[in-house]
Amino acid sequence: MSDLVKIYARPKLKSPVLIAAWPGIANVSMLVATYLERKLNFKRLAEIKAVHFFDPIGVVVIDNLVEAPQFPQSRFYYWKNEAGKSDIILFIGDDQPAARGYELANCVLDVALKFQAKRIYTCAAAITRIHHSEQPKVWGVATAPHLMAELKEYDLVQRGNLHISGLNGLLLGVAKERGVGGICLLGEVPAYATRIQNPMAALAILEVLARMVDIKIDISELAQLASETKEKMKELAAEAMGEYIDLFTEPIWEQGEEEDEEEEDD
Repeated sequence: MSDLVKIYARPKLKSPVLIAAWPGIANVSMLVATYLERKLNFKRLAEIKAVHFFDPIGVVVIDNLVEAPQFPQSRFYYWKNEAGKSDIILFIGDDQPAARGYELANCVLDVALKFQAKRIYTCAAAITRIHHSEQPKVWGVATAPHLMAELKEYDLVQRGNLHISGLNGLLLGVAKERGVGGICLLGEVPAYATRIQNPMAALAILEVLARMVDIKIDISELAQLASETKEKMKELAAEAMGEYIDLFTEPIWEQGEEEDEEEEDD
C-alpha cells in the first residue's frame, strides 16, 4: 500500500467509520461528501497516488503554453467527533477511473482498515418516477443481513433488487468480500432529471446519515440550495410546457383568421 498511498497524519481515532464518495448520477454523492468536508472542518489524512489508476487523455493549454498532465485527486480526511460515538474518515475521489476500479476500491478500503474503520458508508442516486416537487425518500442497502434491522430502524425504503453503478456501489461489494460491514444510502431522483445536480436527494441522505453516524451538522445551507434548485426546476418545467403547448396547439383566434383568408381567396 505504501507505493499507492501517501499518509499525511496518523491520528488516534475512536471507532472510526468511512464515508466515501465519487461523482455519480445527479452529483448526489459528491454533494453530501463535500458539504460534510466544509461544515465539519475535516483535516487531511492521506492521498492515493492517482498515477497508478488514471491515464491522462489530453492536456490543458493556457496562453499557448501546454500545461503538465493533471490527475484527479483521491483524498482522505479525518474528523474527531467529540460528542459522538465514532470519528469519521472521509474519502472524496474527484473522478472514477476508466479501468482499475476494483483495485482502487480495495486501496480505499486498505486505508480505512489501516485506521481501524468498522463500517463503510456510501451514497448514490435512486432513479425513480418521482416528480421534482415531491420530497425524495431514501433507500437503503447493506452488505450483511444483520444490518437490515438498522435500515428498518431509520425507516429506509428497501426495494429488494437493484443495481448501484460505479465505485459508490463497487466499494460496498469489495467491503462484503473482505468481511467489512457497509451501507449505501440512495436518494430518489426524477428519471427525467438525472443530469441536473440534485441537492434535494443529497439533503434527504444527509439527514439520515447524520443520525446514523451520530453527528450534529448545520444543514441550512444545503436546504437553501435544495429549495432554490426545486424552484429553478419548476421554472424550467413551466417553460418547457409552454414551448410544448406553443408547438402543438393553435389559438382559436388564429384559426378564425385562416378561415377568413380562405373565404376571401374564394
